[in-house]
Amino acid sequence: MPGKNADIGKLVVLMITAFIDMVGTLMIIPLMPFYAKSFGANGLVVGLLVSSFSIAQLLSAPIWGRFSDRYGRRPALVVGMMASAIAYVVFGFANSLFLLFLSRLIQGSGGGTVSVIQAYVADAVAPEQRARGLGWLSAATNAGVALGPVIGSKMLHFGPHGPGIAAAILCVVNSIFALKFLVESRDMVEARSSVHVPGRSRTAVLRVLTHSKEPAPRLIWIYAIGIGAFQGLNAILALFLAARFGVTSDTIGYFYTYIGVISVLTRAVFLGWAVDRFGEARLSRIGQTLLAIGLAALPFIHRMADPAAFAARLGGILPVSAVAILPFLPLAAAVALLPLGTAFTFPCVTALLSRVISSSERGLYMGVQQTYGGIARVLFPIGAGWAFDRFPELPFLVSAGLVAGTIFLGLGMEEYIRPKREPEVAPAT
Repeated sequence: MPGKNADIGKLVVLMITAFIDMVGTLMIIPLMPFYAKSFGANGLVVGLLVSSFSIAQLLSAPIWGRFSDRYGRRPALVVGMMASAIAYVVFGFANSLFLLFLSRLIQGSGGGTVSVIQAYVADAVAPEQRARGLGWLSAATNAGVALGPVIGSKMLHFGPHGPGIAAAILCVVNSIFALKFLVESRDMVEARSSVHVPGRSRTAVLRVLTHSKEPAPRLIWIYAIGIGAFQGLNAILALFLAARFGVTSDTIGYFYTYIGVISVLTRAVFLGWAVDRFGEARLSRIGQTLLAIGLAALPFIHRMADPAAFAARLGGILPVSAVAILPFLPLAAAVALLPLGTAFTFPCVTALLSRVISSSERGLYMGVQQTYGGIARVLFPIGAGWAFDRFPELPFLVSAGLVAGTIFLGLGMEEYIRPKREPEVAPAT
C-alpha cells in the first residue's frame, strides 16, 4: 500500500507539472496567428509558423528522450521547460516574423519533453497501472488546453507583451516546482547505474522502418497513424461542419468543447476501469475500432431537412427545446466516437510501448514515438486539406481505412507483455 501511495504521489506531481506546462503553451498558441498577421503574414506563412513547432518538436523528441535516459528525467524536464520560458519571452517582445519563427522553433525544441513526461510516468507507475496513469496525465493536459486560452486573452489587458511574459513566469515557476517535488524513480536510477548504453536516436528512428514487425515499431506505427488521422480531422472539421451543417465561427467552439469534455472525462473517469476490464492491448484495439467507425461515419451524416416535422411524427413526445438540437444528434454520436477512440488508444499504446522496451531505452523510444507522431501531425492535415478540396468525404474515409488497418498491427500484443513463467526445476532424486 505505501508503494502504491508513493506512485500516486509521483503521478499527481507529474500531472500538475504537465497541466501548468500546457496552460502556458495554450496562453500563446491562439494568439500566434493574430501577432503574425500584424506583421503582414498571410495564411501560408501562418500555416508555416504553426508547422514550425511540430517540425522542431519531432526533431528534438528523440534527443530529449536519449538525454533523459542518460542523465535523468528531471534534468531533461527542467531544461526543456526553461527553453520554453525563453521562447515565451521572445514571443512577448517579438517585433518581426523572424522572431515569431524563432520563438516557435525554441518552443518546439523544448516541447520535445512530452516524451520525457511520458517516460517519467512509465518509470514512476507500476506496469499494470501505466495506461491509467497516462490517461490521467492526458486528462490534466486537456484541462490545461481548456484553461490556457482564457488566461492568455486576459493577459492582453496588460498589453501585447502580457501573455508572453505571463507564460514565461508560469514556466519558471513550474521548473522550480519540478526541481522541488520531482525525484528520479527507482527504474531511472537503476538504468543510469547500469553499463547499458542507450541506443542512438537515428538508429532507433530507422529501426521503426527496418524492423516494423517488432512490437515497439508496431506500437509506434499505431500511435503515429492514429494521431495523424485525428489531427487531419481537426484540420478540416470546421470546413466540413460549415459546408454540411451551417456551423459558423461563433458556434464551432461548442464542438471542440464537446470533444474536449468527453476526452477529459473518459481519461479521468472511465479509462482505469476499462483497462482493468479489458487489458491495455485489447482496449487499444477497441479504441482504434471506435476511432475508425467515427471517421467513417461522418461523411454519411447529413443535416435533417425538417426536424420539426420529424418531431411531429413522433407524436410530440419531444420538448420544443429538443427540436433545435435534433439535427445534430447523429453528428454528436459520430463525433463522440473520436475522443472515445483516442482516449482508449493513445494511453494504452504508450503504456504498452513502455512495457516492451527496457527501462534504459524508455525515454529514447518515447521520443521516437513523438517523432513519428510529429511527422504525422504535419503530413495528415496537409493531405486532408488537399483531399477535402477535391472530394469532401475522401479524407475521412482514407483516415478511417488507415486506422482500421492498425488494428491488425496490435493483434497478439498480449504475448509481449505477459509475465514470463519461471522454468520448473525437477526435484532432486
